[in-house]
Amino acid sequence: MIKVIGILLTLIVTSLYLFPFELKHLPGANTKMIMAGLGLIVIGIQMARQKNPLINTGFFKLVLLASLVSLIGLFAVVFNDTSDFEYATYIVSMLVWISAAYVVITWMKFVHETVSVELLAKYIVAVSVMQCVLALAIDSYMPLKQLVNSIMVVTRIMETRLYGMDASLDIAGSRFSVALVLIVYLMNRISKNKSIYKSISYIVAFFIIAIVGNMISRTTTVGVIVALCYFILLLLRNQYNSVVKLRYISILFVGILVCLIPFLCYLYQVNTSFHENIRFAFEGFFSLAEKGRWEVHSNDMLKNMYVFPDNLKTWFIGDGYFDNPYYSEPYYVGPKMGGYYMGTDVGYLRFIYYFGLIGLFAFSAFMLKIGQILMNRFHEERIMFLIIILLNFIVWFKVSTDLFVVYALFLMIPKSGDEGFDKCLKLERT
Repeated sequence: MIKVIGILLTLIVTSLYLFPFELKHLPGANTKMIMAGLGLIVIGIQMARQKNPLINTGFFKLVLLASLVSLIGLFAVVFNDTSDFEYATYIVSMLVWISAAYVVITWMKFVHETVSVELLAKYIVAVSVMQCVLALAIDSYMPLKQLVNSIMVVTRIMETRLYGMDASLDIAGSRFSVALVLIVYLMNRISKNKSIYKSISYIVAFFIIAIVGNMISRTTTVGVIVALCYFILLLLRNQYNSVVKLRYISILFVGILVCLIPFLCYLYQVNTSFHENIRFAFEGFFSLAEKGRWEVHSNDMLKNMYVFPDNLKTWFIGDGYFDNPYYSEPYYVGPKMGGYYMGTDVGYLRFIYYFGLIGLFAFSAFMLKIGQILMNRFHEERIMFLIIILLNFIVWFKVSTDLFVVYALFLMIPKSGDEGFDKCLKLERT
């Protein structure tokens, strides 16, 4: 019973980290900041117990790269005489995420005695499913919606979509995408004696995140495509036992999908809210079936957002604007535009407009370094981490959100689940 309570609390802690929300009665503070503050205390205690508390060299390099990103952002702001410090303070954001992630992993180790990539992946998937189910419950049950709205700050744009405990819009979509990739990774690690039970549970989780996740944010579609490509890649590998197992999972996947379609069609016909949400989630498929052509409103908007800089200065060091200055800069005299700066929400372009190609290359190097560290630390999961890093760069074609929130959790895991937990903070001697 105590272990069950511990697992439930770990789910809650992981959710508060992955989907931090601003407290309605504590303006300006969110669950991530609170956990980061607690993390500083935990890290202090952990380091005080070590005779020589040194910092991992890989982590030190990440700090240097994050500092470089911040310095380039600061230079872009000063050079362009703006006050948009969104990425000029990225090093602070990084350290806040790291501190909060340390709390999650420390608690996870307290409950399970050890932490591994597989265990963390299970929690991320479980939290994603939990958020999807909660989003449907909030949309269907008004007292629950009122309770959630009394706890966290809900923006006007969130109210237009399904949302969980701050699981909303593109941020949720990118994290759901990671969860879908992790499901494929977990299915590839299923042991033979538990293959049926685990296979079905993972496939059901995949469909819940893929369907409800798209209702919340259509960025989840990116994760669906990448995860399926990852699955096909695993099928094409020359490992007989793994391929046979994955073929068996493929049959289960198709079988569950066939059983699921009639149920979805029934809900589509009888439930007005589900009818609207499913049409939003899979607008392209409905357009193809009804009009004979693929049309998605957000994709059409995205095409119009590819507005490239028209001068070398902007390409080189940017304009120092990430958000729309029309609403935040009292002395801004430039053109009025809707949405973000220059009317674009495309990740790569927002970075270029903020701190140019120099900043974009530095930020990309930071992300690639994370991938290198994780791939070197966890050899069995090299392909999975490569896929997630690629997912980050693919998502940037649509939005500017990054996946460091997920990377930070894995960075806090030691090289092997049975190694001393404190080794993740110690210097790697070469």
